[in-house]
Amino acid sequence: MINKVILMGRLTRDPDFRQTTSGIPCCRFSVAVDRQFANRQTGEREADFINVVAWRQNAEFVSRYFTKGKMIIVEGSLQNDNYTDNNGVKQYRMNVVADRCSFGESKSASQGGGGYQQPNGYADPAYNQPAPQQYQQPSYQAAPAASAPAPQGGSLSVGDLGEFEEILSDGEVPF
Repeated sequence: MINKVILMGRLTRDPDFRQTTSGIPCCRFSVAVDRQFANRQTGEREADFINVVAWRQNAEFVSRYFTKGKMIIVEGSLQNDNYTDNNGVKQYRMNVVADRCSFGESKSASQGGGGYQQPNGYADPAYNQPAPQQYQQPSYQAAPAASAPAPQGGSLSVGDLGEFEEILSDGEVPF
């Protein structure tokens, strides 16, 4: 069974950075991830709130560069966290253990400048438009480089893939 996940969303609170008794850095945070569809009754988009745990370098990176409201991309795996509380009640929760964390928007977009727009076509931070019927989850792409200028207005485009030509016709890989 594969339990790998990739999520992109905004931190719901500042990261909680701590160290274990043996000095290993640990950071807990929560990410609000928009659902792909709108609520049928209200027409508004809803979000899921995902708990994330990052360790070592990932923990230090998140605690140093992210605060409440910042867009983040997290790659990791699901992990069940079951325990019995002080009252003897069994508690169940699911966390994402981060393997990799990265910026989800450019520096100028996170500071309110520029015209950065989400890859799914909805302007950020708040959008109350229902999702189109043909909406599909965008494929995962690396976050824009912090030094690159944000696109001005409009949506992001990949370009014309017709410019590429087939190099090998026999199906063999050259390496």
